[in-house]
Amino acid sequence: MKNKFILFALVAMASLLTMCSEDEKINPAASITLDPASDSGKPGEVVSVNVGFDAPNGAQDLYVYVNGVEEDFISVSGVSSPYTYEYTVPTDATIGSTIALAFQLIDAKGYPSQVANFLITVGETLSGTLTTRTLDAAQQYFIKGQVFIPNGVTVTIPAGTILKGDKATKATLIVQPGGKLVCNGEANNPVVFTSAQPVGARDRGDWGGIVMLGNAWVNQSAQPAIEGITPTQKFGSTTAEGATPTTNANENSGTLRYVRIEYAGIELTPNNETNSLTLGGVGNGTTMEYVQVSYGGDDGFEWFGGTVNGKYLVSLSTWDDDFDTDFGFQGNIQFGLVVRNPFFGDQSGSNAFECDNAPNANDTPSGASGYTRPVFSNITVLGPRDFTTGLGSGTSARSISANYQNAIHIRRRVAISIFNSFFSGFPVGVRLDDQATLDNLNNGTSRHAFNVLASPNNTVLGTSTSSSNVAFATGLSGGDATTLQAYWTNNNNTLVNPSAGAPWSPTPGTPANSVDPYPGLGLNQNMFWGGSTSSTYPSNPNFTVTAGTLSSGADFTDPKLPGSFFTSTTYRGAFGATDWTDGWAEFQPLSKIY
Repeated sequence: MKNKFILFALVAMASLLTMCSEDEKINPAASITLDPASDSGKPGEVVSVNVGFDAPNGAQDLYVYVNGVEEDFISVSGVSSPYTYEYTVPTDATIGSTIALAFQLIDAKGYPSQVANFLITVGETLSGTLTTRTLDAAQQYFIKGQVFIPNGVTVTIPAGTILKGDKATKATLIVQPGGKLVCNGEANNPVVFTSAQPVGARDRGDWGGIVMLGNAWVNQSAQPAIEGITPTQKFGSTTAEGATPTTNANENSGTLRYVRIEYAGIELTPNNETNSLTLGGVGNGTTMEYVQVSYGGDDGFEWFGGTVNGKYLVSLSTWDDDFDTDFGFQGNIQFGLVVRNPFFGDQSGSNAFECDNAPNANDTPSGASGYTRPVFSNITVLGPRDFTTGLGSGTSARSISANYQNAIHIRRRVAISIFNSFFSGFPVGVRLDDQATLDNLNNGTSRHAFNVLASPNNTVLGTSTSSSNVAFATGLSGGDATTLQAYWTNNNNTLVNPSAGAPWSPTPGTPANSVDPYPGLGLNQNMFWGGSTSSTYPSNPNFTVTAGTLSSGADFTDPKLPGSFFTSTTYRGAFGATDWTDGWAEFQPLSKIY
């Protein structure tokens, strides 16, 4: 059938000239709204959309186009009468493809409305409360609204399955305590949760992400509710229920293996958000390996209590924090990668590590045994600032979002331990807020050892609680970070930073006496985001480290690093000679066709 868009424009122009000559009143053209804006349907299934319109001159004709070709013509009347349009998905439609329906209304004076688009993902909709089932990798799934996996229910997702979250309904997949989500991706065939928006239009916050809840320890006085979900979803076990830090520690909430979570996490109201992956009270019977979160609308990974362990985790270009620990989380994490986009930072202040315990620095139920006390090893943080030329050099550093704060922020009596890791590129390297948190370091409740901090600033110590562009800052009396620096030095941690006389530069000797710090560390400069965009950062960067400072110096003798979980390495940071992101991770999802 003939496309009538151009004809409509000509008719409208002719009508306008006639009316002007006759000095008629000119009303606005019609407008169209669609509810919903997108949906999904299996081949042969009928999909409905409510077409609302406002036509001051009266409605006349509604045209429907499918993928740019005229499909239907409907006579309508009235000024604002809604119309329900039904479309049958072709029986030969390709699973995972998108069908674009375009609606345009011509009013009684011949004026065309703007075109309104309705997108149909060919596949099955997941909504409401699910029952035990295994999905089919041969078709795609459309997550719509809040979708629950309740107690006693297991949903299994095989390798290669694609699931898309609906933007209009803030789609979120929620595993309630006692439920199980089993994602069995493979190294060359991961499970992908992504945005339902078209290629090139995906953005952070397109959907709500995955919320996984369990019954393991949380160090709150009463059972908490997870953020961002209505109705209230409580999780974890507390002293109010007679729990201890070992209660339900081995509980199994499922498996996340070779999984990507893209464009997920929504800030609903201030301090009320979903993250790319939220874990509340999840036990260590749960498997979490090879999980990538990308372009999240809030935190990448956030743990609220629980004991779940994890290996091979990637946080790419997230909005707020990458690894956020709260409420007594006590798991082990090894091999983690953070790549920060210099231009994406949350107004609340973005950190690679944000480490909390309870709402303040007071003691928590069960004392030190109940503190937030996870153990991290072999983490690589590639911060937002790659090179800086150092103070006094006369040249400018590459600009970054003013919302960036700390590579590591520890506070509120937290007892996190970090070993054999590399941190770089944040305005502040390590910020410690309170004496109780420093006491945990000094008495061995927590430990930071054999780490490398590459601070892009030539000032080492902060002198106030608001210090920035320093390696170390504290909220202790007077803001003097000398004690924190001494702790790091005395525990085999290394600080690498420029000086006024030897600034950092990608071109050694320009400016005078400048050096490129990355070859000495063993890093490939292309690993950093730098001046890239969402479309130009490499799809598959090479993260291997085979020489330099990071290729050696790791130590696994501390009793906090049990060999039953931690793999002993010689290198510091997440990578040695093998790039474990190859094959399953994706660093340019904006243009990925699913």
